[in-house]
Amino acid sequence: MTSATVSTRATTSPATKWVRDGLVVARRNLIKIKRVPDLLVFSTASPIMFVLLFAYVFGSAIEIPGVSYREYLMAGIFTQTMLFGATITGSGLADDIQKGIVDRFRSLPMARSAVLVGRTTSDLVNNVIVIIIMSITGLLVGWRIHSSPLEALGGFALLLLFAYAFSWAMAVIGLSVRSPEVFNNASFIFVFPLTFIANTFVGTDNLPGPLKVFAEWNPVSAVTQAARELFGNTSPAMPPPDAWPLRHPVVTSFAWVVVLLAIFVPLAVQRYKKAVSR
Repeated sequence: MTSATVSTRATTSPATKWVRDGLVVARRNLIKIKRVPDLLVFSTASPIMFVLLFAYVFGSAIEIPGVSYREYLMAGIFTQTMLFGATITGSGLADDIQKGIVDRFRSLPMARSAVLVGRTTSDLVNNVIVIIIMSITGLLVGWRIHSSPLEALGGFALLLLFAYAFSWAMAVIGLSVRSPEVFNNASFIFVFPLTFIANTFVGTDNLPGPLKVFAEWNPVSAVTQAARELFGNTSPAMPPPDAWPLRHPVVTSFAWVVVLLAIFVPLAVQRYKKAVSR
């Protein structure tokens, strides 16, 4: 090691080291996806199956005033896919801890937080690929965007931002269990109620009292409603929502993203320190 190298490392700021090391770990995770493409294949196969199932099997029995069900459906499928995609973060961390890869990282001169930053960043890239494939599938079954390009980009950006924030929640679960198998069971306890007690596939008006309140304040409902509006997949003929979060879905969605990051980023860092000290 030359004196110049030592000098460069000594003068590197913590923020620069944090970003640089995080990108290295993210690149490592993306190379892993490239070498094991099954992960990407199956993470896109499931949402495609949901689109085809609801569009062609259940869609004919569900009527949405002023808009086709396939256009109404796609925002919900997008949000659901982002939630399922975020679980990769938790299972990946649980797998790395079980195999001792995190211990290997600890022996290297790198920022400790780089493991979490790299994991969530690489999964964000994976979600971008998935959302592109989902958009093509939606267009093939009849989904159309009726808003401006800027609003549409805003819809996609909001979905990815929500996925990134939810990845940190999944990281906390992944760091709290001892194996990927346990994580798979534990994560669905949270993901399924959030996905199905929401306006993902149908409106919330017909739900019984407590479930209706849960669905109206569910972050998944806010993100889904925001994406529908930003994609232009709503109609004046649709009954206006009663709850404040669904009347202001974009603001509510950004608020949920901030809340998720504020709660789960510190928790994930704390759980990471505890997990590597076992």
